[in-house]
Amino acid sequence: MKENYQEDSQLKRGLSNRHMQLIALGGSIGVGLFYGSSSTIQLAGPAVLLAYLIGGLVIFTIMRALGEMAVAEPVSGSFSKYADKYVGKFAGFLTGWTYWFMWIVVGMAELTVVGVYINYWFPDIPQWVTALVVLVVMTLVNLANVKMYGEFEFWFAMIKVVAIVAMIIVGLCIIIFGVGNNGEPMGLSNLWEHGGFMPNGLEGLLMCFVLVMFSFGGVELVGITAGEAKNPSRSVPKAINNIVWRILIFYIGALGVMMAIYPWDEVGSSGSPFVQIFDAIGIPAAAHIINFVVITAAVSAFNSGLYGSGRMLYNLALQNQGSKVFKRVSKNGTPVRGILFSSAMLLIAVVLNYVVPEQVFTYISAVATVAVVTSWTIILCTQIKFRKAKSIEEVAALKFKMPWHPISSYIALAFLLMVVVLMAFIPGMRVALFVAPIWFLILYIGYKLIKIKQ
Repeated sequence: MKENYQEDSQLKRGLSNRHMQLIALGGSIGVGLFYGSSSTIQLAGPAVLLAYLIGGLVIFTIMRALGEMAVAEPVSGSFSKYADKYVGKFAGFLTGWTYWFMWIVVGMAELTVVGVYINYWFPDIPQWVTALVVLVVMTLVNLANVKMYGEFEFWFAMIKVVAIVAMIIVGLCIIIFGVGNNGEPMGLSNLWEHGGFMPNGLEGLLMCFVLVMFSFGGVELVGITAGEAKNPSRSVPKAINNIVWRILIFYIGALGVMMAIYPWDEVGSSGSPFVQIFDAIGIPAAAHIINFVVITAAVSAFNSGLYGSGRMLYNLALQNQGSKVFKRVSKNGTPVRGILFSSAMLLIAVVLNYVVPEQVFTYISAVATVAVVTSWTIILCTQIKFRKAKSIEEVAALKFKMPWHPISSYIALAFLLMVVVLMAFIPGMRVALFVAPIWFLILYIGYKLIKIKQ
């Protein structure tokens, strides 16, 4: 433990529990809920609620696997470091660079969707202009010290959390009391009247799992923040246990209310379905408010991603699996060069929004899904190795044990494998299955070249 803290001594432990809670929420409640949910609804109908419940249980398993290691060894870079130590050098290299790559493509998705939201108000502003402005501003925020970043993310994430809760409450008033609907309660009949609860059958439910899991990407940021948490042994378990059920409430609660108010088969795929619904029932002011909220949601998720990518490059440099220039941090304890390099890569999103603004979100979310599933798979495999490396006494001394080990890990791994297989049956997602092998080959070649130089 002493060694781990020495390696991370340049990073400042300035994140409190409230920062960690909202950073993880900020990373996982973004485009998946406000923009991508329209696609999942079209695939599964109201049964998407069941998909989020099942997906949430799998995420809880993954988070507990990560939490067990993060509490025992709270380091920056988290699961990349654990993979390096317990599985092998290449596993750590693969994990770190794939996770960095994941946040780059997720950041591209967030930048893309911010442009879509802005177009709701200002249709003449090109998406690439919005993407560039957000990229520059968020880069400057991330270059500040970690406490300032944590405060910014706390309040940005808080906006969408409060807004989602308010939307659920308002939605319930419409459903129960008919507020905004001429006093006629809408009830819950829309959840089963339009083709049934599972209108597209089991196939529709299975297919939507791909986008559902993409929506959950970002929760593992709790592990990344462990290296800068003030009291990781206390804050990490609390953040992990709270984050999962809160996300389930936000996703299932918000989508359930939405589909009860408006028939699932009439929810369009352009723009945020939340904005469309409140427009349709005659509350334009609420639509503008929600449009503002979804913009802050996307910016917040992008902010969290830029944080995670910079820290991962720092950790890779510490493990001699990345350029040494990423080891250096500012006087404030911020990995400036890692953040600037990530921002430079995110300029690709600006270009894509200029060249193919219509298709960019689908392609990017497909690649991001494969990347995050890869990271989650390695987390589970690493935790299994982590346990095997411990003596009976050491296992008994673990403060935050993963429940139902190892059965829970194997079930989660099987589920993630199913998600990857399902991607082959979704036209827009297949591109990721071609990109992934190329990415892994590039990493393997890069790893061998680094070994030769060493």
